[in-house]
Amino acid sequence: MIHGFVKAAGAAPDLRVADCRYNKEQIVLAVKRAEQGGVKLLCLPELCLSGATCGDIFYQKSLLDGVKDSLFELIEETADCDVFFTVGFPYMHFGRLYNVTAAVYGGALLGIVPKTNLSAEDARYFAPGFGDVTMVFDLPGGCVNFGAKLVFTCLALPEARIGIVVGEDYKSFRPAADLLLSGGATVILNPCATPVLVGSKAERDSLLKAASQRGLCAYLFSNASPSESTTDMVMGGEQGIYLCGKPIADCPFLDACYTEGIVDLQRIWAERQRTPSFPCTPTEVLNLDFDMPLSVTDLQEISKRPFIPTDAEALKNRCREISDIQIAGLAKRLSHIGCGAVLGISGGLDSTLALLITVAAFDRLGKDRKNIVCVTMPGFGTTSRTKNNAVTLCQELGVTLRTVSIVPSVKQHFKDIGQDPQKTDITFENSQARERTQILMDIANQQGAIVIGTGDLSELVLGWCTYSGDQMSMYGVNASIPKTLVRYLVNYFATQSENNAVANTLFDILDTPVSPELLPPDEHGQIAQKTEDNVGPYDLHDFFIYYALRYGFAPSKIYRMCLAAWGDVYDEQTIKKWLKTFYRRFFSQQFKRSCMPDGAAVGKISLSPRGGLKMPSDACANLWSSEAEEL
Repeated sequence: MIHGFVKAAGAAPDLRVADCRYNKEQIVLAVKRAEQGGVKLLCLPELCLSGATCGDIFYQKSLLDGVKDSLFELIEETADCDVFFTVGFPYMHFGRLYNVTAAVYGGALLGIVPKTNLSAEDARYFAPGFGDVTMVFDLPGGCVNFGAKLVFTCLALPEARIGIVVGEDYKSFRPAADLLLSGGATVILNPCATPVLVGSKAERDSLLKAASQRGLCAYLFSNASPSESTTDMVMGGEQGIYLCGKPIADCPFLDACYTEGIVDLQRIWAERQRTPSFPCTPTEVLNLDFDMPLSVTDLQEISKRPFIPTDAEALKNRCREISDIQIAGLAKRLSHIGCGAVLGISGGLDSTLALLITVAAFDRLGKDRKNIVCVTMPGFGTTSRTKNNAVTLCQELGVTLRTVSIVPSVKQHFKDIGQDPQKTDITFENSQARERTQILMDIANQQGAIVIGTGDLSELVLGWCTYSGDQMSMYGVNASIPKTLVRYLVNYFATQSENNAVANTLFDILDTPVSPELLPPDEHGQIAQKTEDNVGPYDLHDFFIYYALRYGFAPSKIYRMCLAAWGDVYDEQTIKKWLKTFYRRFFSQQFKRSCMPDGAAVGKISLSPRGGLKMPSDACANLWSSEAEEL
């Protein structure tokens, strides 16, 4: 299956100004190079068949005739290439000269797009393009559509709907791309020929990222190569590929003038489905179909942890922003009620992050940290390592610490319900979780406080929580934070802390295996119950969560992407096993999410039944489970 992945490229061949035959030969080489690399969409620069810096030579009939001759040869010589590409040239239409770009595939001229937003230099030679589509008869194919409202659709992949804009359209007050995008285009090819000035690349990158974000599209940009530099101007040969606001690949100024990357066109459709404000006026454009066979594209450079920025500075900023959102949300709730806070503190990652956020919220409100009551509730599986870390952290942060052992009360409960204490089943585990929640709720009543929930997004997706136990609180401060991100947030607080004891404790908590500590420790007093042994690696589950809930991708696509990202760590059977577990638990555990408490949403994935995930508790998982079984 294609899964919407298409390899795209931008190239700026070496050119000679006004030497159409030479330029044609270089374009053929660029197209064949792209095909050899598996590229299906290729954007070449503006006026690349003639050269963009011809000046008054554009008026010469010899040049215009030479362009036509070379265009015929170019189309013929690339007829066997499975690459959709652009080629730009000057073209005389009804007595006016236009700066046009043609779409070419499989030996056919599919359509011609005139430049509409002209620069002052362009206006000296060319007429502005128009939206209404007309026909031309003197080019290859005999009858070709001419106009700015053309969208080219690949029959083999309906998500591949290609629009073309020429020049610095992204700078225009009314970009021509807007009409194409609202008409259904998912990919914009933007051939350009603009001199390089100091700061121009940074400006262009910013504008192109914004254009692809605003248009929820893939955006391919190709500028004229340095071989067109002449007189008072230098061309840079910059290439860029952007997807929904993120750069996929680029070729910097005066580099190799070629770049390629894989764009996910299904992701574009998923983004648009979730954006009601995105315009949809398909009748405003003329759709032209072309039949290009597509093959499975080898995926590269898929991030293992999609919730985590790869750049260190970006990660630091992300952690700061997320924690600020958490702090602000909790501070509002605390100030609105005028109360204190009670937390269960275990020495694990989730409760640690909840405590750090609660302390910061109290500090923001100018409240005494002693009004934060942390309760450590040792049970049958509590180890000295986690308990000591919890105690040290609370002491160093200056909060109130209480210790309430749950062992006597749970043993009495086992006696009351006839549970064998030696039988370490689900009742053995959940009884402890519900007893802890009862203690927290009742202490909150004593203190005139609210219970701060510690469960994270990953646990809630998988239902890895006890109903009416740790699933319940009065404010879930971590409810939108995936488990892998919790770790980075705690690390962020550790690196920012000026208290060495706090930092060292946080680092040790980061090194502690994830565990609910509901089963007895091993003979050495170490944690025996490790969550990921039972539910699966959170690295994998967070990967599944991101692409299943953020974009609605099918299990087969997520599996393929996960293999590309995690194949060096987990084999195919392991990934398949936990993917099946993910879908089984996600569908069966919705009832726990349907009654989850308030908690600030920090990203585009929220499980809140009020403003986030809207899902029936009894939805059937058969479609997803069957696809996962057949992988």
